[in-house]
Amino acid sequence: MIQKKKYSRILKLEAKKLGFEACGISRAGFLSEDAPRLEQWLKQGYHGQMGYMENHFEKRLDPTKLVPGAKSVISLLYNYFPLEIQNKDSYQIAKYAYGEDYHQVIRNRLKSLVTILQSSIGEFNARVFTDSAPVMERTWAQKSGLGWLGKHSLLISKQKGSYFFLAEIITDLEFDYDPPFAADHCGSCTRCIDACPTDAILPNNTIDASKCISYFTIELKDEIPEAYKNKFEDWAFGCDICQDVCPWNRFSKPNHEEKFQPDPRLLSNSKSDWEEITEEVFREIFKRSAVKRTKFKGFQRNIRFLKK
Repeated sequence: MIQKKKYSRILKLEAKKLGFEACGISRAGFLSEDAPRLEQWLKQGYHGQMGYMENHFEKRLDPTKLVPGAKSVISLLYNYFPLEIQNKDSYQIAKYAYGEDYHQVIRNRLKSLVTILQSSIGEFNARVFTDSAPVMERTWAQKSGLGWLGKHSLLISKQKGSYFFLAEIITDLEFDYDPPFAADHCGSCTRCIDACPTDAILPNNTIDASKCISYFTIELKDEIPEAYKNKFEDWAFGCDICQDVCPWNRFSKPNHEEKFQPDPRLLSNSKSDWEEITEEVFREIFKRSAVKRTKFKGFQRNIRFLKK
């Protein structure tokens, strides 16, 4: 027990040094409560054209199938709330995509954390993840005591709001485990449900992703259905509406990650600037950004849909 507490103390100290906002640890095991919910969500077709969500069902629910012999799931938060936001009269980009693609930035931090731990306490097996594998990251973060799942399905921290990335280390090392976050501090608030212009947030804490603006502007490869015309509120890539209206995000503070700072044009561009953007300028502004996922043609499709 003393050794496990020592490992936990070293882990959380080093995670803080590397810029992570919070770190929690839970015992690895099959997520039996999530299995029927995930199965029902898929049966309802709430994943839309995201066929990959149907893959690796067992792996999503059992971390030992990702890391044989896994004993612990380490969950971490990394802040992305920006110091400055876009001009409100422009087409909007989700805040998480303002700077460099978080996958690589955070993965490098996670690898550094594992290396530091191995040098401090010896060799162990581990894999690092940040929205890059079938991991139920929000569930594990809640089980690790980092927050609760809001009605918009995102993890909320009482101290930090919800503008952060989730990341995980799955390892065969044992730690002193944190208790799960049992409370729900959303109460009777329905601001996120009421504010969603496409009715993607259902009353039972479920997201119909096939109606989400983020899904339409990023995941959907076809033309956006005309039925959603004039319902996007100028969101050209992703959407922050449900987070922007959440009272807990009054506690959000600007991140200190240099790689998350946006190209100045992203903040200052007008609608006409975005409408006239060339592929060359698109590549300059978003050269390392997650916005590249939609590609120039996809971004143009989104702008056309908004301006019609």
